[in-house]
Amino acid sequence: MFERIKTLVQQWHDLKDIDAMSDSDLSDLGMTRDQVRRFARMPEDTADRVTHMAAVFGLSEADTRRDYYRYIDLLNTCGSCTHRGECAQVLARGAAAKPEDCGFCRNAKAFSDSAAA
Repeated sequence: MFERIKTLVQQWHDLKDIDAMSDSDLSDLGMTRDQVRRFARMPEDTADRVTHMAAVFGLSEADTRRDYYRYIDLLNTCGSCTHRGECAQVLARGAAAKPEDCGFCRNAKAFSDSAAA
């Protein structure tokens, strides 16, 4: 319970910091204030999940991050996903995980399109 309270307090501080950001800061990030707020609320493992799920489709981390705005979209999609349990099960398979195992993944099409390109 204490850990949950600490997490909520940290998120509150993060959101206050986001509110204090200037328009120039946001422009440098290439994101809106609402996008940055959503990022602050995402599960901490979101970027790792995107990287590992992309690997299931044969993409490297560099491939996944090559297009900044596309990467932001991947993170947003993953960060709001309701299939975390299914995702964890597939990712736990490591190298045995296959793209056809990922029908639940809302980023699957983006990953497969990138792998085909």
